[in-house]
Amino acid sequence: MSASGGTKAIVAALAANLAIAVAKFVAFIFSGSSSMLAESVHSLADSGNQALLLVGGKKAKREATPQHPFGYGRERYIYAFLVSIVLFSVGGMFALYEGYEKIKHPHELTNWYWPVGVLVFAIIAETFSFRTAIKESNALRGQRSWKEFVRHAKAPELPVVLLEDLGALVGLILALGGVGLALLTGDSVWDGIGTLCIGILLILIALVLAAETKSLLLGESAGVEETQKIEAAVVDGDTVTRIIHMRTLHLGPEELLVAAKIAVQHDDTATEIAAAIDAAESRIREAVPIARVIYLEPDIYSESEAAKGPDPEASPGGPTPHPADH
Repeated sequence: MSASGGTKAIVAALAANLAIAVAKFVAFIFSGSSSMLAESVHSLADSGNQALLLVGGKKAKREATPQHPFGYGRERYIYAFLVSIVLFSVGGMFALYEGYEKIKHPHELTNWYWPVGVLVFAIIAETFSFRTAIKESNALRGQRSWKEFVRHAKAPELPVVLLEDLGALVGLILALGGVGLALLTGDSVWDGIGTLCIGILLILIALVLAAETKSLLLGESAGVEETQKIEAAVVDGDTVTRIIHMRTLHLGPEELLVAAKIAVQHDDTATEIAAAIDAAESRIREAVPIARVIYLEPDIYSESEAAKGPDPEASPGGPTPHPADH
């Protein structure tokens, strides 16, 4: 993900949410609408989330240290995970509580034009923010569907902003529906129902974000396309004859660790093997520029060892290699 592209989408969402949060809270004061209160807290939580993403992006740029030799790239995953927690606890749970209270103790809406006017303004502002996130995401999405993009993106910022903006738009429509039905029927319980729906929506989005960022925190491998490029770059057909097994791991959205055991000719000298490894590392970095940390271990390929199948202790927790790769 382009850092500038992700930052642009985050800043656009932050500016929109801050303006919307103030407008919604003013509307709540004048109307007493629980939907407006829930939505104002929702927008405030979203603003805090965008601030967290910006902080995470800044912290991830720190240089590696002896204590953290692989750098701080995963800071972006940590802060994205915090976003899901904030969205769940502050946004979703508060909306559920406020909706329950409004249904249990309904009171008539006053100055209805305040919430309606603010919601229309908020929908327009969120649409512009959502449009920016879509535009920045399309530059990276390629031919993947939106579901695949959210599930497999290694940079967490754009998927987070996309889901937040989508949730905000749907939440605004639910709030507008709740206020509208309360005005049409004269029963403010509908305002509480709209608030409950907003809470359920936010919790569902938070759970999706938590699941995806948890996977990134645990450590994901390179994508299929990057893996194929690395495999093609390693083997030169002369000194390096095949990959015995390989593991990749994202140290951050733009940092990839590559570790592989490679087969070399049994009669090659140490000098020839060292030169072949250096050349393979150069080819890998040229093919996949984000491959920053590369470890290649030379070995002699054995048909008899390959016939035994993969060694389950060779890479604890890793995927089972295909026998053909041995």
